[in-house]
Amino acid sequence: MASARHNRKRKHGRRRMGLLFKLLCGAALVAALTVGATVFFQVETIAVVGSSRYTPEEVIAASGVVVGDNLFRMSKTQVSQRIRQQLPYIGDVSVQRGLPSTLTFTVKEWAAAARIEVYADPEPADAPDAEQVGEDSSGEAEEETEERTAATVPWLINAAGKLLEEAGEDSSAIPVTGLTILAPRAGEQMAVPQSQQGRLGTLKELLAALEQAGMLEQVGSIDLTHSTWISMVYRERFEARIPLGKDLDHSLGVLALAVEDTIQTRGEQAAGIMDLTQEEYAARFSPAAS
Repeated sequence: MASARHNRKRKHGRRRMGLLFKLLCGAALVAALTVGATVFFQVETIAVVGSSRYTPEEVIAASGVVVGDNLFRMSKTQVSQRIRQQLPYIGDVSVQRGLPSTLTFTVKEWAAAARIEVYADPEPADAPDAEQVGEDSSGEAEEETEERTAATVPWLINAAGKLLEEAGEDSSAIPVTGLTILAPRAGEQMAVPQSQQGRLGTLKELLAALEQAGMLEQVGSIDLTHSTWISMVYRERFEARIPLGKDLDHSLGVLALAVEDTIQTRGEQAAGIMDLTQEEYAARFSPAAS
């Protein structure tokens, strides 16, 4: 009996030693892999693909990655975010690791879709009242005023409403009237007063629909100041009145067909108002006064 108990103890001890040995081997393997990744997988080459507006050096500098960094210890998400925040025209960034020591940034650049003109809303709704300002400390009041300062120059945005940069005089982007940009900063989404949130949503939807339909280059200007419809200069000679609250993809399709039909019927010099707001007509054309 004593011999059997002794044998069981010996077997149990061997099992414990075997388990401990496996754990030690596993820990050693993890440590070896960690050390190997740290020592051997260091960035030696950084490549940039797809950038025309920015130089490779600008993209690399914005990424925050330098030669010698470890390929696997960096966050690809954070690297992508840094590039997009510091370089507004870059929309998508793919970060690819190439073993043993190469990092590649593949970027996709935005185009300026619209130019937001300076606009003073005749009925501003977001200004803090005097009593509230009086209750704030002077520092907080100054901070609030600074945060809500309206743009004093036109700004370029992409089709998704991201601020790109101040618009130059030679900009060919679509002029947009009816929005007041607050505290503009390149690389961030455009902010407007609460009273203009609906207009901003409409503009984003319209720009996306125009881009999808391949009609952006045919639009001369957009006016969002009307309460029930959008005014849009289309193909230079037509003022399109597009109803709010309707399917914009459908409305743009109706507009394109109506304009083509009018040109075929009245000739290439046809010009006037193409009204899509009439319930009894899909589109009603009113010729411009001679």
